[in-house]
Amino acid sequence: MTYRDVATKQVLIWALTAVAARMPVAMTPLALVFLVRERPGGYTLGATLAAAYVLGEIIGAPVLGMRLDPARGRRHLVVGLAGGALGFTGLGIFADSHPVVLGAFAFLAGAAPSAAAGGQRALLTSLVPERAVAQALSAESMLMSGVWAVSPVAVAGLALAVAPRVPLLLAAACMASSIAGHWLLPAGWAGDQDGDTGRAKTRVLLHAWPVYVTGAASITLLGLTELTLPALLEQRGIGVGWSGPMLAGMAVGAGLGAFLYGLRSWPGRLRSRSAVLISGMAVFVALVALIPGAAGITVALVLAGVLQSGALITRNLSLREALPKSALAAGYSVLYAAAGAGYAATGSLAGGLLQVVAPSTAVLAGVSLTLLLTVLGWWGEARRDVSGAPGDLAVGLAGGAEGAPIAGGRDPECRL
Repeated sequence: MTYRDVATKQVLIWALTAVAARMPVAMTPLALVFLVRERPGGYTLGATLAAAYVLGEIIGAPVLGMRLDPARGRRHLVVGLAGGALGFTGLGIFADSHPVVLGAFAFLAGAAPSAAAGGQRALLTSLVPERAVAQALSAESMLMSGVWAVSPVAVAGLALAVAPRVPLLLAAACMASSIAGHWLLPAGWAGDQDGDTGRAKTRVLLHAWPVYVTGAASITLLGLTELTLPALLEQRGIGVGWSGPMLAGMAVGAGLGAFLYGLRSWPGRLRSRSAVLISGMAVFVALVALIPGAAGITVALVLAGVLQSGALITRNLSLREALPKSALAAGYSVLYAAAGAGYAATGSLAGGLLQVVAPSTAVLAGVSLTLLLTVLGWWGEARRDVSGAPGDLAVGLAGGAEGAPIAGGRDPECRL
């Protein structure tokens, strides 16, 4: 188990394509704020447009993900990315239009390509040997950590130095270039020919609900940190300008954590490993609310990022246990929607709490919610494993990734 199996020409093309497709996702919320901030009530309008974009993602990801066909995945992904490029182009060109028009373009930009992340992840894991799936997911996490670290800087620089509409036009260009990248990759990805469509496929996807809950829990912590950090720093008497570098440090920590996760096999079942990682991340985020100094807060954020990437990777691996290959892309898309819903819920919770309590108290309340979701998800996975609920027959993974023997007489978790 090394990263050598991931270092191929096809994976490199995939990486460039994925960066082009997901850079716009990382850029959009801040870019929408800069787009309209000089209008009357601009910050409120920017938040509303960002909400419309996230709503498009939440609705589009499961609906479009359900329609992804492993054999013809490229066609579905290309159409969705083209729709996203159109939405970003509309936001950039018609920047001075009525808010309803901008909201429609924002919704389109979020909804149309929302299944791309799930489809691209399924494609990535089909490009590498089964033994290297964890390393491939770790490499993806490192890549996305870099994207999220660079995007805010790029948006702020372009919006302030050139024009507010430029980041969105750049997002459109990036998404359009990702379409070209997909034509250099296989037309589809591995999938079972089991006929899981319609109601049967929905039942199988719903069977994995605990994975979505814990996936949302990890993103809830991320959203809580991003949305409350400026207010928390102000409470501590620290310049709010430090929030950007601190969050960039968290993203760097996430990249480091993803690299470390892929270096070796780790003990324990995936559900237990995930619960430990998310709980550890919750501890460090709680320390962010309690530590008075900037240096201590920065260290806690970096360590939280290290654990977060591992938690997200375990969630993706858990989906591979719970779903047949034909439903993986749809499952990844539902997980993406659950993460978006968790982020949106965190925004609402943080916004409401900050009106009545101190920022540190709001952070601790969010940590408590995260721990509750983590326990619920762990219990759901344990109960599913014991009961053998409907959907297990469709999994077709020879007993699940944790227990299925592979070459060399060892299972993927190296417990045998």
